[in-house]
Amino acid sequence: MAAAEAGVLFHRARDRTLDAFSSGTRWRKEQTEDLQRVLAAVDSDIPLVLVSGNHDVGNEPTAESVEEFRRTWGDDYFSFWVGGVLFLTLNSQLLADASRCPGLRAAQDEWLEGQLRQAGQRQCRHAVVFQHIPLFLQSIDEDDDYFNLARDVRRDLADRFTRAGIKAVFSGHYHRNAGGSYGDLEMVVSSAIGCQLGQDTHGLRVVVVTADAIVHRYYSLDELSKQGIGEDLLALLKDK
Repeated sequence: MAAAEAGVLFHRARDRTLDAFSSGTRWRKEQTEDLQRVLAAVDSDIPLVLVSGNHDVGNEPTAESVEEFRRTWGDDYFSFWVGGVLFLTLNSQLLADASRCPGLRAAQDEWLEGQLRQAGQRQCRHAVVFQHIPLFLQSIDEDDDYFNLARDVRRDLADRFTRAGIKAVFSGHYHRNAGGSYGDLEMVVSSAIGCQLGQDTHGLRVVVVTADAIVHRYYSLDELSKQGIGEDLLALLKDK
């Protein structure tokens, strides 16, 4: 079944988009052009949303690496509305380590505060966050790790998100499925189409948003090719 037939409103590209890690690295230009060719094949009726990650702007982002991303792909953080739902897309590399570009972190923080204020005040059905690095993998109190945000950062963000009524945060980076809850906030960590680090098979997560709920399920590529999206999710799409 084509994405448009399934009622897809937009497609989110996440996890690592490039393997050549930084600007000037061997194969960076070729990989960028190859990815652009692949993404150009996505149904033009379905907007494509890209979330910046460590292979895009670096584990220690700089003004130059962020500017390269912006020139090539667009804004590294932004918001948009679809069907009465507010989506916030963050540059989580700035949340992880902005030591080489503190001004960019401050600018995103100021912007985010305004967006969360709007989310708390405006009548939206749901508010959702996309970011590459998860707040946490299983628990808000887990130890700091390469694959999560530092404890003080994650706690501050999670509290701000819950106060603003954010329902879910969707992330990648871990190359395995994971997640948990913090109050009414759900942290959803999706595995990858390629380069699995755990037992999950190559796949993607399908998310259906209704007036009352955010329902999601991870499918392997084999499952999608053989049987497609589950009947229960298709029924939710028909009822929207």
